[in-house]
Amino acid sequence: MLGCGGYLPDRIVTNAELAKQVETSDEWIIERTGIRERRVAAEGEKTSDLAIAASERALAKAGIGADALDMIIVATSTPDNTFPATATRVQAELGALKAWAFDQQAVCSGFVYALATADAYLRSGMAETALVIGAETFSRILDWEDRGTCVLFGDGAGAVVLRAEDGAGATSDRGILATDLNTDGRYADLLYVDGGPSSTQTVGKLRMHGREVFRHAIVNLAETAEKVIERAGVDASDVDWIVPHQANIRIIAGTAKKLGVPMDRVVVTVDRHGNTSAASIPLALVDAVESGRIKPGELLLMEAMGGGMTWGAALVRW
Repeated sequence: MLGCGGYLPDRIVTNAELAKQVETSDEWIIERTGIRERRVAAEGEKTSDLAIAASERALAKAGIGADALDMIIVATSTPDNTFPATATRVQAELGALKAWAFDQQAVCSGFVYALATADAYLRSGMAETALVIGAETFSRILDWEDRGTCVLFGDGAGAVVLRAEDGAGATSDRGILATDLNTDGRYADLLYVDGGPSSTQTVGKLRMHGREVFRHAIVNLAETAEKVIERAGVDASDVDWIVPHQANIRIIAGTAKKLGVPMDRVVVTVDRHGNTSAASIPLALVDAVESGRIKPGELLLMEAMGGGMTWGAALVRW
């Protein structure tokens, strides 16, 4: 990974502000989720706008121009339009005209899925340099009268630049060491949007069965983390940082406990960002890198679960 960058909309929405709209309170939200505030995109601010801003910062950190990119993947469940892919707009605005670009949709697991996809293309030789973005404007699909969901989500984007390089084939190599992806469509109705061009000809709103999602998350996230650690040939004690999907502090803490990793080695941004779906892992990564917590050579475990159900993990040497 050559560099990372993030972008958050200017508008901050606090729990106190939401308490004026729905029957909830700052204390209730913090106790159950750990969220204190979230960002909401401005009127007219699109997912592609967030993705472009994050990408420009990632490219600057990587020290390369957009003309060096061979491929662009945007992980999102809130594209600008049904089509074309939001990635095509990002490609055009960045001026990455030799890169081929597409969207990937795995909801909150989207960034991990996109990382694994980019890794496969880089390993195959089909691309040398890739831009992987997680970008969401979930505020556009929330039911702002549903206190069970509207307090959870926020908007934002994060991006990383990847480049294929020869390694020794050892766990000391830098970059993506192993990935693990999973899906079980039997549980698709636990977290979904009640609309779509084929089913209702509408965008729809987000719906969730929170207790069931929580139950699946604790089990699935621990399992995928253990699988990717084993696949990479390391031990859980070798992991320097967990960079998890930022859905709920109780899920984050529960997964860390199962892996035996102390919370002071877990990157937590859910209190300031809320759940930004596919953007949450790269935004947390940027936060920890820019604050100096994550240092070159450290081993990072990224894990996420989202609607579908989808879940997965990636083990990365920064």
